[in-house]
Amino acid sequence: MKKFALSLTLLLVISGLRAQPKLDTTDNKLKQQKENIITESTVIKIENLGLNINSELPELRPTISPDGNLLFFICENHPANSKYRSIPNSQDIWFSYKEENGQWSEARHLSYPLNTVHYNTVYSISPDNNRILIRGAFVNGAYDGKGVSICHLREDGRWSEPDALRIRNYFKYDQGKQSGACMAHDGRTLLLYMTPEKGGSLNDIFVCFLTSNGSWTEPKSLGKKINSPETDEMTPYLAADGKTLYFSSNRSGGLGDNDIWMTRRLDDSWQKWSDPVNLGSPINTENWDAFFTLDAGGEYAYLSTKLNTYGESDIVRVKLMEKEKPDPVILVSGNVYNKKTNEPLSASLLYETLPDGVIAGNGTSNAIDGSFKIVLPFNKNYSIRATADKFFAISENLNLDSLVKEGYKEIHKDLFLVPIEIGQVVRLNNVFFDFDKWSLRPESYLELDRVVKLLEENRSIEIEMSAHTDSYGSDEYNMKLSDNRARSVVEYIISKGINASRIITQGYGETKPVVPNDSDENRQLNRRVEFKIMKN
Repeated sequence: MKKFALSLTLLLVISGLRAQPKLDTTDNKLKQQKENIITESTVIKIENLGLNINSELPELRPTISPDGNLLFFICENHPANSKYRSIPNSQDIWFSYKEENGQWSEARHLSYPLNTVHYNTVYSISPDNNRILIRGAFVNGAYDGKGVSICHLREDGRWSEPDALRIRNYFKYDQGKQSGACMAHDGRTLLLYMTPEKGGSLNDIFVCFLTSNGSWTEPKSLGKKINSPETDEMTPYLAADGKTLYFSSNRSGGLGDNDIWMTRRLDDSWQKWSDPVNLGSPINTENWDAFFTLDAGGEYAYLSTKLNTYGESDIVRVKLMEKEKPDPVILVSGNVYNKKTNEPLSASLLYETLPDGVIAGNGTSNAIDGSFKIVLPFNKNYSIRATADKFFAISENLNLDSLVKEGYKEIHKDLFLVPIEIGQVVRLNNVFFDFDKWSLRPESYLELDRVVKLLEENRSIEIEMSAHTDSYGSDEYNMKLSDNRARSVVEYIISKGINASRIITQGYGETKPVVPNDSDENRQLNRRVEFKIMKN
């Protein structure tokens, strides 16, 4: 079984989920009725997700994970819902996961604290499936009113109590009856829709950004191209490329009530957008259309519809046309391990662009098996690493600026953390030199600044900084090249205020290969800079 499926199975067993079956909708007459409905739209583009998810009740607001394997949605008025008998149109969160045969599992009802006596919704799922954004502000696990909260998957496999996001001046903008959110795949950008006019009914879409202290900036309108005083803009979904936005609006040019529209962000101001385009039929209907979500591949959209359903509304999947898709991205998956023991680790993830060192996003690894997933747009180079207390990260680099945009890709990249202990060796993968030279390239500074920080925060640590070559060239030449490269690295570290007495410099040439020098890939592995902790 896949690691993802294993994690989900553990989650089902120990996270307090109630394995309540949905209402029985296997009536043969209902099935036959569905099979007999054949229209151009269903044959070409629309795919009902089936009876394991949909019933005669309203299924609403799907939220798909970026890897396409986990689906949250609302089921309305189900007997298993919290306060089913006391709240009209009770809405609780249900979920299903994709099995190895490609079929969706039987939907299950989430227990407290995700489902409460209030109206409940999952707004977003992080690429790693370890964080979800839900409706309402929760303080110390208790519902505290309007807002947005985040839940984390804990080490015991249970969801944490929801914790409200601290958004500056949030209530200045949330003055109406409806509101919602969508977190971008980078974990640092939050889209909100709210009614800024007290007593009003028309929503605008806003953006907030994560700050260094964990709070969020004051909501900022997306500008006049998106928001209009006369129209209702809501349920934004920012695609994995970080710039293609889908949202619901009742602006002119639609097919009926609210429709799904698409626009693209043109710069980093979040004010300049392309002209919104209506996605047309069969995505849009004469009815009210909203709650549009995509997997990271951008090929399929998930939404709810009232057309040709088993009941009042169903969750369906729609294959998008090329012009409707976002730009392709890379889904990077892997596991975080303790380099010394090879045991999986729960860690925070950080990825930055090279050579400027700008933070591009964050993530977490699963507390059960150390698995993670992040989404990266093309056309940039990235440094990615895990972080955990008392460990130093072996960073990895992903050069995506050289990749031709051939479409969505998935790659595997494990990450390692080295315990800060005497004798431990850390490879510095993001230290770069030009061919046959020893002067540092600028993209190396980000990596070496981490070594500086380690030495600043641990005043007793002393290290040996070494450089290594492959077997090309003479022994004498390789020894000289590696020695000069090690010296260049140490000179940079000393220039940042670290005492030279704490660092030994050593070039080893080709004398310490980690693999045989019998291929280009292996020779690249042998060309390396690393440090060893000599004293702590």
